[in-house]
Amino acid sequence: MTSYTVLGASGFLGSALVRSLRSKGANVLTPARTESLAGRQLGHVIYCIGLTADFRQRPFDTVKAHVSFLSDVLENSDFQSLLYLSSTRVYAGACVTQEDSPLTVTPGNASDLYNLSKLLGEALCLNCGKSNVRVARLSNVVGYDPGSGNFLMSLIAEALSGKVRLGTALSSCKDYIDLDDVISLLPRIAQSGRKTLYNVASGQNMTHQEVCSVLQKTTGCLVEEIRGAVPQQFPGIDVQRIEEEFAFHASDPLLHVPQIIERWKDDSLVR
Repeated sequence: MTSYTVLGASGFLGSALVRSLRSKGANVLTPARTESLAGRQLGHVIYCIGLTADFRQRPFDTVKAHVSFLSDVLENSDFQSLLYLSSTRVYAGACVTQEDSPLTVTPGNASDLYNLSKLLGEALCLNCGKSNVRVARLSNVVGYDPGSGNFLMSLIAEALSGKVRLGTALSSCKDYIDLDDVISLLPRIAQSGRKTLYNVASGQNMTHQEVCSVLQKTTGCLVEEIRGAVPQQFPGIDVQRIEEEFAFHASDPLLHVPQIIERWKDDSLVR
């Protein structure tokens, strides 16, 4: 039986990963961050601990999540492999998004605290001297995550209230990837990835207009750009590595948005 340790198992991605692994018969440990991992056999570790939307208000927690706890695991734990989940956000402002491309960050920019901490986590993984340590840079994952405050879930909340007001232009775009695609890829990368760094993305940017069209069709909401809204363009993510090594073909990341909306409605009725 294959053994995994999922760190951050109570979060959106970690909890979905645990369910999937256990459904396939894997033995999955889900230790709390307060537990000592020293001397324990952890199998294949997937490091899902991280902050997203609130990192600007929690700089110290961000560094602890992305770097400090990771450092302790890398230094003191026994594992078959470790996969650290980073983010394609590190490509903000880049022209090339191939995994080995140089990146630019600005320490004085509050938004770059996230990128800097993720990149330091990556650097620890790739230079720790241990074998079978890999990094996956995840795009914007589409799945039911109402407490996250991420962009898509915020839009869904507004759509359910009847009106979406966009602070960035409808022509703005970014890469999204379906949760099921991510869940299927991560264990494969963890166990058998031939490289040390992977982009996990759909490879196809979607505009706010495309996203809002799905929301309008599903909820009947109105969509309005705030006056002065400017386009926010994220670079397209290079996914050649996962396509070639894992024969990956992304599903439509917006396919499950109607089901996410219905689940939100059902949960709201229960509450």
